[in-house]
Amino acid sequence: MATIFSPSALFSSSTTSSSSSTTPSKPPPQAKPHLTIPPSPPLTITLTATALAATILTTTPPSVADTPASYQTYYGTAASAANYGGYGGNSSKKDSAEYIYDVPDGWKERLVSKVEKGTNGTDSEFYNPRKKTEKEYLTFLAGFRQLAPKDVILNNLALSDVLLQDLIASADSVGSEERKDEKGQVYYVYEIDGVGGHSLISVTCARNKLYAHFVNAPTPEWKKDEETLKHLHESFKTIE
Repeated sequence: MATIFSPSALFSSSTTSSSSSTTPSKPPPQAKPHLTIPPSPPLTITLTATALAATILTTTPPSVADTPASYQTYYGTAASAANYGGYGGNSSKKDSAEYIYDVPDGWKERLVSKVEKGTNGTDSEFYNPRKKTEKEYLTFLAGFRQLAPKDVILNNLALSDVLLQDLIASADSVGSEERKDEKGQVYYVYEIDGVGGHSLISVTCARNKLYAHFVNAPTPEWKKDEETLKHLHESFKTIE
């Protein structure tokens, strides 16, 4: 008995066979490269960094006056005009010093002439090179065993110091007080506040001499350097 073939079956079979044998296989799709995005920093870190940058950009650099000063100790001999220039030999100022005070780094020493030492007793002087009227200096007078009343001492100092006379004459206030150091030595302390300038003076007696230490500054410099100038004033003392 003859077998009947279905044309649709034959066609479907041949088509499937032909397709599987002639159609090339497609390569597998390539994986797309992934772009790695770094994680964002936490919001608090971002805000902190931003605030720090703003602070750095807006902060004003400190001025010279804001910077803590450093000092050198000056050793004064209070030698008479006849002995001006030293004692000779290997003697140093430190070994023969009669008084000391601090001097800011950068200040310059003004050499005192023998005539000046003999007339008004100036023994040493330092000044700020940026403003020469901002200075400290010491005068001494021999023949004083003890301090006279405070007003008498100030008037006697002014007799040989024209600038001090002018400052007192134009002063808004003149203050004075007495203090003692750790050894009981008496010091007179004066503060003169004028329109154009400010002065701090410390006076004491030792070795049969009267020592007067001055710290002077024009008003603008006083307002700017008050802390430093007060330190210089308080640093003065006589030594045995």
